[in-house]
Amino acid sequence: MLTGDLVRPRLRNRNGQLHIDMLDGNNRHWLKTADELIRLFRPLVGQSQRAWDEAVEAYEGDRTDYIVIRGLAKVLTDGATFEPISTPIDPAALRQRLFTHGPVFDQPDLFHANTREEMLAAAAAETQLEPQLLERLLYADRPSEYLLTAIKTEWTAQTLIARYNLELARAALYWSDAMQVDVFDHFKTFWKYLKLFKLMFWAAPIADGYRVELDGPISPFVQSTTRYGRQFAVFLPTLFLGERWTMKATTRPPQFDEKLVYHLDHTTPLTSHFKAAALYDSRMEADFAAEFEEKFGSERGKWQLAREDEVLLLGDTVMIPDFSLTHKKDGRRALIEIVGFWHPDYLKRKLEKVRAAGRRNLLLLVYEHVNLTEQALSDVPAEVLYFKTKPVLKDVMAAVERIAVPPQ
Repeated sequence: MLTGDLVRPRLRNRNGQLHIDMLDGNNRHWLKTADELIRLFRPLVGQSQRAWDEAVEAYEGDRTDYIVIRGLAKVLTDGATFEPISTPIDPAALRQRLFTHGPVFDQPDLFHANTREEMLAAAAAETQLEPQLLERLLYADRPSEYLLTAIKTEWTAQTLIARYNLELARAALYWSDAMQVDVFDHFKTFWKYLKLFKLMFWAAPIADGYRVELDGPISPFVQSTTRYGRQFAVFLPTLFLGERWTMKATTRPPQFDEKLVYHLDHTTPLTSHFKAAALYDSRMEADFAAEFEEKFGSERGKWQLAREDEVLLLGDTVMIPDFSLTHKKDGRRALIEIVGFWHPDYLKRKLEKVRAAGRRNLLLLVYEHVNLTEQALSDVPAEVLYFKTKPVLKDVMAAVERIAVPPQ
């Protein structure tokens, strides 16, 4: 991710609104710059981080747009793998051994009888390594000496600029105290990454979706500001996986004397490098949806099947049932959760969520071999149907008719 010094010069205050000077992906100057940096980077596989840093510095020359150049270079660096070199002796132990003799110089004097060269030669004889190799190993554990072993992304000038713009948008959240997001689709993906990055949130239903409020890194409720701030900023690309959403954050970058409002929404021309959650978690769910569409999904069918379109808010966690069925005429709804063969701990957490949700219009379709007896489910506030190989749709629809409730 971009560091603050590479971000602050690109931020603007426009009447209390935070704006970011992003790069025009069609600008010939920036396309040329991005392409030249990529061409400079590729041949350095096998060389050190220091060699890349020196190459970028030489490329900058006396250009005044060095902030952008360094930002683009940082994106390339973050998209690559640098690994420490294998050494026959621990560099830290080697430094300790040499530095205990105190300072040394190229020429001896009254207080320093041994020269630097003599000290290296003595250490080389002791370790049975060549003095030149010993000198290279002295700081081999420093990141500047790590070797570039792989470039993980097939960069083009366009994709590098697009990623740089995304990193700017992310980094503007380093100084945020709060964020409000309204989401209207891709709920599973949204909460998957919310949980992955361990962000604190409060959520409430709104028309067609959910409003989620998150504490930012400079919120008084956040203790590990640096670590949480990074997670908070890293989360942002999740939003760009949705088809409809809005985001509003309050932020106060160091160069401004007031809080600014930072707006983004689904029309923002940024793209995410995150992966959306798979449509189905298992073949069983996919087969259930396919069979329903085949038998009940025609225009003449009374019920509309939807995938993960409702979130059950359970304090600091959520439950997203696999399917919902909505009656096309009267709007009655039932929720369906397929409980297949999962680890016992997962099943335990699943049942805890079902109990916490307390939804009487929830239908659990339970695989007989999942080791959940009727007694284990006796206190579950939901309808339960067992199945041997796959859910029987006739029984499912009969249960849905019993438990479906009118829209609230």
